[in-house]
Amino acid sequence: MITNEILKNIKHVHFIGIGGSGMYPLVQIFHSKGYFITGSDNNETETLEAVRKLGIEVFLGQRAENIKGADLIIYTAAIMADNPELIAAKASGAICCERAEILGLVTSWYTNALCVSGTHGKTTTSSMLTQIFVQEGTDLSCVIGGKLPSIGGSGKAGSSQTMVCESCEFEDHFLRLFPDVSIILNVDADHLEYFKNIENIIKSFHKFATMASKAVIYNGDDANTLKAVEGVDKEMISFGWDKKNDYSAVIKSKKGLQTRFELYHKGEFVRELTIHVPGDHNVMNALAAIAAARYSGVSWEGIEKGLDTFFGAIRRFEKIAEVKGVTIVDDYAHHPKEIECTLKAAKGLDFNRVWAVFQPFTYSRTKILMNDFVKALSIADIAVVTDIMGSREKNTDGVYAEQLAEKIPNAVWFKTDHELVDKQTAQQKEYNFSQCIDYIKKNCKEGDLVITLGCGDVYKLAKRLAKEL
Repeated sequence: MITNEILKNIKHVHFIGIGGSGMYPLVQIFHSKGYFITGSDNNETETLEAVRKLGIEVFLGQRAENIKGADLIIYTAAIMADNPELIAAKASGAICCERAEILGLVTSWYTNALCVSGTHGKTTTSSMLTQIFVQEGTDLSCVIGGKLPSIGGSGKAGSSQTMVCESCEFEDHFLRLFPDVSIILNVDADHLEYFKNIENIIKSFHKFATMASKAVIYNGDDANTLKAVEGVDKEMISFGWDKKNDYSAVIKSKKGLQTRFELYHKGEFVRELTIHVPGDHNVMNALAAIAAARYSGVSWEGIEKGLDTFFGAIRRFEKIAEVKGVTIVDDYAHHPKEIECTLKAAKGLDFNRVWAVFQPFTYSRTKILMNDFVKALSIADIAVVTDIMGSREKNTDGVYAEQLAEKIPNAVWFKTDHELVDKQTAQQKEYNFSQCIDYIKKNCKEGDLVITLGCGDVYKLAKRLAKEL
């Protein structure tokens, strides 16, 4: 684990992949500390534009010469080992660190670092908690996995000692953090290409809990979470449906995307609260945010106002458009459990049919969890499956979208050239998205809900569909 010693003589920090949502908050924080910053990325994005507005030079395209003069070079996990800029960085003599290491270092700079972990719900809960602090008037720092409209992006640099940090278990990245409060929403089987089994995942979450310097906030209804926090000697604060938990809820009404619930603290009624994101799972996310906010001294009024002004992070059941009676929503769900929760929430709303347009992410996850994906996507009335987005992986096992789609009732997919799919070419993706859009346009009807699902770039499909409809 790196320490603050590495920053002693650092003046110029360079970010490879500076346009990533996880990089942008770190860029803001380092910029606020007075470092000279440069960065590079392969594609123009809104985030790159925001970075440039800070006065930071951004190189489009990743080349060896981009790192010139840098003392510290930070890169994302998505950067492949054969990336020429990364190769040059590691040969340059400058300090090179992966983003997760630097994020861990940054959390050590705060005395109230609230680190939100869990297999599902991290971004929504982190966003809810951030919104609560914003409404209370706390000038916090935060690093969120999605964009929150009230802060204009995926994070911010603040002047207070409070930090909200989304904490991902991928390859044990969250074990590099310095949490004052460890928050565990749930523990489920994911990233099995790394963890191998649920027992190893539970062990990692246990380590994360023990790392808290002050308290652990955990889901008291989740069996795997209870195993993870067993024997942890910290202040323990639980949330869940059961009133035995420190914070619990009773749902009173649901209308559209809005849910109203009664909040209880240690079994005593506190007040009724409203959230504007659908699904019972989001009530649980709200309870976790409430527990963390109260632990940090936020008033009940601040919590109520924060939740009442939270309409979701971008890519979390985000309404893209309503065109010709068809509602288009985009959601980041990419694990079977997340897809199940999202589609169940959608089916509980007042729509004729629910379309699930799913972009599988990584070959290993698709292969390992294929049967679970089949079960989750079968909840939809119609499932449309795009080509797999390989991201950081090579397709060594020969896994393709049709192997998943063929098992799903009422599923639609399009035969593709496997060689082109394996190369992950932009032209192939464009063609595949166009096929999906054309099919939906021809077959969707007034009163339908179309949800794009996945953590890749399937949101582009949703926006194109809205325009073309």
